[in-house]
Amino acid sequence: MEKNWFENYPIGVRNTIDTEAFASVAEIIDKSCREYADRNAFSNMGTTLTYAEIAAESEAFAAYLQQTLGMRKGERIAIMMPNCLQYATALFGALHAGLIVVNVNPLYTARELEHQLSDAEVKTLVVMENFAATLEKIYDNVPVETVITTQLGDMLSPIKRLLTNFVVKRVKKMVPSWNLPGATDFNTALASGRRQQFEPVDINRDDLAFLQYTGGTTGPAKGAMLSHGNVVANVLQCQEWFKPEMSAEGELIITALPMYHIFALTVNTLVYFSVGGHNVMITNPRDMPAFVKTLSHYPFSAITGVNTLYNGLMNTDGFADLDFSTLKFSMSGGMATQQPVAERWAQTTGKPIIEGYGLSETSPVATCNALSIKSFNHSIGMPMPSTDVDIRDDDGNSLALGEPGELCVRGPQVMQGYWNKPDVNAETFTDDGFFRTGDVARQDENGLFYIVDRKKDMILVSGFNVYPNEIEDVVAGHPDILEAAAVGVPDEKSGEAVKLFVVKKNPGLTADTVRDYCRESLTGYKVPKHYEFIDEVPKSNVGKILRKELR
Repeated sequence: MEKNWFENYPIGVRNTIDTEAFASVAEIIDKSCREYADRNAFSNMGTTLTYAEIAAESEAFAAYLQQTLGMRKGERIAIMMPNCLQYATALFGALHAGLIVVNVNPLYTARELEHQLSDAEVKTLVVMENFAATLEKIYDNVPVETVITTQLGDMLSPIKRLLTNFVVKRVKKMVPSWNLPGATDFNTALASGRRQQFEPVDINRDDLAFLQYTGGTTGPAKGAMLSHGNVVANVLQCQEWFKPEMSAEGELIITALPMYHIFALTVNTLVYFSVGGHNVMITNPRDMPAFVKTLSHYPFSAITGVNTLYNGLMNTDGFADLDFSTLKFSMSGGMATQQPVAERWAQTTGKPIIEGYGLSETSPVATCNALSIKSFNHSIGMPMPSTDVDIRDDDGNSLALGEPGELCVRGPQVMQGYWNKPDVNAETFTDDGFFRTGDVARQDENGLFYIVDRKKDMILVSGFNVYPNEIEDVVAGHPDILEAAAVGVPDEKSGEAVKLFVVKKNPGLTADTVRDYCRESLTGYKVPKHYEFIDEVPKSNVGKILRKELR
């Protein structure tokens, strides 16, 4: 490497991390709870838990899982809820009990939920009542033995809890009726756990911590196996990277991205907890006026988001009037940040948007820009400490600077492989241990990496992966559709949107009919936004859909 690659970069880019510093994520959590016991750890909807309080609550939950449910190390527990205090409690408790956490998007349809719970062989599911009706539809088809339900306000102060739960259920009617015989209430579980003894579990770096599900171009979502060692490594890598901007007194980070998503899970939840930070959870970032009002109450030093979130904030009344004097950096990932958004953000807040790059398979952070950069540069930065990044052609040969090729990553944060997918794993990793990301990138003479395109046909909608095959498989079930193909098209708000090309079997078929059909089986962001009826789907001589021609 040439010297100028490191100009203005944190010392951490030149360092290696001690991958044996902690045996598990639980060990990092315990250390922080001891060192920062009196500090604020998590705040949500006006209620705050200190490090000591989250330690006590999560230990009670772990005791309940062990003693009442009889769960043992290595069994799978799914968590299906938005950002709230219960999420952190359940997450930390499960990790301490040595369980493998399966994060579930609460907006999943019944079909998507059934696949994930069945594939991971989930034994226990913690779900917010708002989404229990979805589980009820497929409950008899999944291996789940125990369901723990919670209401949005369950861990708020007593009066606020009663008021919040009443408004959500009775006034806003946000909880569809559901019936899950034998389900346990979250607060009842905590109360039971407080009366029982938690038995510490021997967890090592090779034990799995998460099955983080990510889509695939050739089939259903796959579970990326992230070990405790993988996640610990990424936490330590981020600590090293962020160190120049961190103060010993603690930092305050805004978490609007869902904590079940790998970005917020690692960077916001675990990294900031590891350094004694205060995490302010935003349960519903789509309510931008309420989001801005929350921001006005906290002197935040960091915020993470995606292009759509930053754009939405800047188009909300009152945001530009906030006090940004404590803001140190704004980090973006999951989708490309648009230049106009980045420029306006810098003008409004006085700080540039810092882009990084990662995947569920890399825990997630693989590369990042220095926090000290003065302006947005379109790059995804440089490799994290102890991480190798290489640009390769289809034959696995390393390419010269400036030449685009597949971005390949090797490091202690790279997953163990996909759950129960040995054949896919063999194709995913190179002989010398690099993970093939499927993204096309290039590297410039200063060592910065840039994403050029995606090798796969994956569509990125507001930072969420959407895979054409999944959409096409759903649409193929409609009796009036002969063929269909999905592609991504540019979208001003979401970066990309799904466009569906349809060959009709019934001439009377309409776009509205197809859209309604999609909504029955697909999460909202996966439902095609644009529809076009065509006479024939272009294919190669072996029958492969030529999505490039459609784009």
